Amino acid sequence: MASRSRRFFLNGVTLTATALVMRLVSVIFNAYISNHAGSEAMGLFSLLGSVYALSITVATAGINLGTTRLVSDALGKGDASLAKRCARRALLCCTVTGAFASVLLFSLSKPIALHALSDSRAIPSLRCLAITLVPIAVCSCLSGYFTAVRRVKVNAAFGIVSQFVKIGATMLLLSSFASTDTETVCVMLVLGGAAAEFFSLIVTFLLYLFDVKLKLKSDDAGKENNNDQGIIKKLLSITLPVTVSACIRSALSTFQHILIPRGIHKSGQSWSAALSSYGALHGMALPLLLFPSAFIYSFAGILIPEISECCVLGDEARLKRVSYRALTMSLFFSIGISGIMIFFSRELGMLIYNNAETALYIRVLAPLIPVMYIDGTVDAILKGSGHQVYSMNVNIADTLTACVFALTLIPSLGIWGYVISIYATEILNTTLSLIKMLSVSKMKPRVLHQVFMPILCIIGSTQISRLLLFISPFNMSAVLELILNVAFTVALYVALLLLTRTLDKDEFELLNASLMTEKQYEVKIRTPYLIESSNRA
Repeated sequence: MASRSRRFFLNGVTLTATALVMRLVSVIFNAYISNHAGSEAMGLFSLLGSVYALSITVATAGINLGTTRLVSDALGKGDASLAKRCARRALLCCTVTGAFASVLLFSLSKPIALHALSDSRAIPSLRCLAITLVPIAVCSCLSGYFTAVRRVKVNAAFGIVSQFVKIGATMLLLSSFASTDTETVCVMLVLGGAAAEFFSLIVTFLLYLFDVKLKLKSDDAGKENNNDQGIIKKLLSITLPVTVSACIRSALSTFQHILIPRGIHKSGQSWSAALSSYGALHGMALPLLLFPSAFIYSFAGILIPEISECCVLGDEARLKRVSYRALTMSLFFSIGISGIMIFFSRELGMLIYNNAETALYIRVLAPLIPVMYIDGTVDAILKGSGHQVYSMNVNIADTLTACVFALTLIPSLGIWGYVISIYATEILNTTLSLIKMLSVSKMKPRVLHQVFMPILCIIGSTQISRLLLFISPFNMSAVLELILNVAFTVALYVALLLLTRTLDKDEFELLNASLMTEKQYEVKIRTPYLIESSNRA
């Protein structure tokens, strides 16, 4: 069991590192695009992304989870032949759903562009996006397979390689065409992404064939065609509920993002200005604000089995303790990031995007970072304790509320109505989830310790950092000064948390347990814990 826990943690580290690399590359790439084509192109591309997200939801149809569940269940029974058949049937199903979504998007590209997006420049981009849906669906299925056979490093490696292929292809296309108009830029961006998707399809499929031949050897060739209907029925029982809920939320989210630039336009801005404002906020500021959240969401994935085990063993004391420490560390981290984004928003916005409007949006939205980040931790605790349906309902309610704001508030207040709607929906979502989590874990929050002390520490660290660099006799470039400011702030923030005893050794229990060797974990953590649980029972 210790080995499984440690392997799970290492997989989490792999996913965290991958997510950080991909988000960092994405932020840099967004900066390149915005500097090349401007915020209007980013706005239209973000709109295309909302329609594309719904299409991907239909194309993948929950196949990633379904493949993982079926293949891992078969391998758990020691039946390699069944695992291979499950993977093949899943590939067949995802090819069908991907082709259906592709034909649907291609056929509806003109009415979607003219009537939903109100921009004919989106037609060629939507048609190009349609051809990528089959590769995406198949790659999603193959990703589920590699997860089931405990080779997440394959997914991580090809995620990074695919991102670089996309960037290379896009930069090549953009440099090959002298035109920088919004329509051409969007088409080049889409084609760059399409090149990456087809590259991923070819390479991952070849690797899958090699892996199946090498790892899933079986003598049960005669059973290859047996009970295929049972496999597909079981696959549908897993994927259909996920698909329905995901499609509902994705459709509402797409509807919301279609309404936002329309509402900004109705407030008095031109369509071009509306797209620019939307692009600066949604396509440039938000990705930068959410970039560090990879730490939280990867940690949250590791937290789920820990919470689940507490619930299975009925250990309410440990559930409360783990929930408290997870929430506390998430708050410490997110409040620190929030402070850095607030105090260095101008430098970040100008150096990364060379856009004063984006810098303003970073500063305005940065105070919301703790609310956005801890939602991942709270959701993980709820999922681990078996309340995932509640989380799904809260997410749908959140998106519905955002649609109402997009219909009522944005047309009168413009882009600031969108800012208000982000604040309102994020606070609503996190508050409802947090109330449920506190009820489930019976944890009592300590607002002074968990919130106010970190706020004072990050304010102090940013000001001391600025003062140190202000009195420094050295002349530095803007980039070097920003890097040093952030580095000093982080070091001072951790130091102040330790000096004020806001952060102590107990807060690191989960991390320390994960970093122990298997023998240390078994001797110091798991054996005493199971003995104590057994004695209580």
